[in-house]
Amino acid sequence: MSKNQKVAIIIDQLFQDSEVTDPKDKLENKNFIVDVIGPNKSEEFIGKKGTKIKANKSIDEVSAADYVGLVIPGGWAPDKMRMNQKMVKFVEDINAKSKPIACICHGGSMLVEADIVKGKRLTSYASIRTDLINAGAKWVDKEVVVDGNLITSRTPADLPAFCAELLKALSLVEV
Repeated sequence: MSKNQKVAIIIDQLFQDSEVTDPKDKLENKNFIVDVIGPNKSEEFIGKKGTKIKANKSIDEVSAADYVGLVIPGGWAPDKMRMNQKMVKFVEDINAKSKPIACICHGGSMLVEADIVKGKRLTSYASIRTDLINAGAKWVDKEVVVDGNLITSRTPADLPAFCAELLKALSLVEV
């Protein structure tokens, strides 16, 4: 894997801590450049368990063309991110290029907002199951589900399988 390949992680307040830190660590250990992208760079983002992360990029300064993949963590951050049209458009643009998008927990609500779940087999935290089904997804209860470029998992307990599938998908990306 190239040291120049970049992966985006989008973030907002009250993200699920390990759903950011675990994928970030695994990606960096495989020599990916990881950009943590927030609605801005001026505030510190605090996870549900207290982890503090400062975004190194704002959504205003990034393009889907710059990244080989995207991670969307859960927690309560996706409820905030789905209200940000620039973040939703970023997800749409990554998907339009068929680049891997890995969502865990409540991250799937960003897929709903980007209108990219119809006909896709997905999983998520149980509380957004109905949202995904109503948006046209085929929801299943498994630790990790891969359908095309979409990788989904349910909870932090699924992170090992989630990260393994993310790294596998990124190894197949042509640059």
